[in-house]
Amino acid sequence: MIPRAEPGRTNVRPLAVLVAGAYFMEMFDGTAIIPALPAIAESFDVRPVDAGLSVTAYLLTATAMIPLSGWLADRYGVRKVFCAAIAGFVLASVLCVVALTLWQFVASRVAQGFAGAMMVPVGRTLVLRIAPKADLMAATAIFTWPGLVAPVLGPPIGGLVTTYASWRWVFLINVPFGLVALVFALRMVEESPTERRPFDRTGFALSTAAIAVLMYGLEFTSGGHAHWSVAGGLIVTGLAIGALAVRHARLHPAPLIDLSPLRIATYAACTWQGGLLRLAINMVPFLLPLLFQVVFGMSAAVSGLLVLTVFVGNLLAKTVTTPIMRRFGFRPILLVSGLLSAVSLAACALFDPSTPYATIAAICFLGGVFRSLAFTATNTLAFADVPPATMNAASTLYATTTQLSIGLGVAVAAATVRLAADGSALTAADFRAGFLAGAVIALAGALLFLRIAPSSGAEVSAGRNPPRQRRAAS
Repeated sequence: MIPRAEPGRTNVRPLAVLVAGAYFMEMFDGTAIIPALPAIAESFDVRPVDAGLSVTAYLLTATAMIPLSGWLADRYGVRKVFCAAIAGFVLASVLCVVALTLWQFVASRVAQGFAGAMMVPVGRTLVLRIAPKADLMAATAIFTWPGLVAPVLGPPIGGLVTTYASWRWVFLINVPFGLVALVFALRMVEESPTERRPFDRTGFALSTAAIAVLMYGLEFTSGGHAHWSVAGGLIVTGLAIGALAVRHARLHPAPLIDLSPLRIATYAACTWQGGLLRLAINMVPFLLPLLFQVVFGMSAAVSGLLVLTVFVGNLLAKTVTTPIMRRFGFRPILLVSGLLSAVSLAACALFDPSTPYATIAAICFLGGVFRSLAFTATNTLAFADVPPATMNAASTLYATTTQLSIGLGVAVAAATVRLAADGSALTAADFRAGFLAGAVIALAGALLFLRIAPSSGAEVSAGRNPPRQRRAAS
């Protein structure tokens, strides 16, 4: 049981449900658009892979703005920032509906990403602050489980709406959810004390520029007529700016992005090795719908239902993840789930128009199971050894790197496919290159987990109250 909040603080249970509603909007919006990309591309008279820029722009904006959310909440108060973010997300959704060009649509997606960066991390931090560390997993589950419903419902609903109505209706779904969430937020969330912490302008500029330049370089290479020298220069420049941002964060007395949690071995492993797994696995929701619709000629509805099996596997695996982690520990699960995730990505490279739907669904389902095990293990182990005083900084940094890995996954997938196509019509072989690239990345991430200690996270994986302690207490 999660204890009630201390006097003067918002109760954790209704707050967690509210954050779940915000998380549902963000996750649904990110997944429902995938099967709609071909229709969006046709509406704006661009290629389907070009329409993927709207996905990349959304994820990158959310990534770059996450560190800013913590500073804004401290400066103006949690209630104002959280409520303004929900309202902004709803408004940006309406702008997506009325967009007339691809660039208007991408700009609206950028606005959504900014609002999402303010909305979910601020709510998550509130829950983490209220819940004791011993109940952290239980508190997180309150707003994580509802969030898992959105990826399950997103692809089929997005496909059905796109097939039988219009892709623009996908974004109108956010409006009633957002308005209800805004009403409850105004009534439930109490204002927090503000803090006039100086804003790290240099750190913000460097981190934002590094992400933008790096991702633009990756996007530039994905074009059929890309100049490799220019693209390579952009990528190198982005990495160089990123190095400057890291150096600045280490030297600044109050950096916008605090890197001190990376000194914790388990946290660092889940950030870097886990980032590789997230990058590879998040290539799948981008590649599969395009392969099914553009190459295999499936409708958006059929494509969405097939992609649904990935998230069904993800959701069903949650029922056995905790017992498995307590039985085997973190390192074996991270290694095995990572390896099997790589195998499932490689298996997707074998799909062709003659592959039976049942075979596709089975492989996608198993891939979802392995993905769920890998994600749950990394997200739990990341905070197993983080002290309470460092929890806020660790949560912000982890959210930033997580979003970055998702954005990179989409960018790498698009770049690989378009490079393989070399300006010609997309074929199954082009997508095969994307899946194999993801398999190699996932394999590298899995094998690197061999470097962590076998006992990593043993206290958490054993449960909060081990059997011996329970018998002693009785």
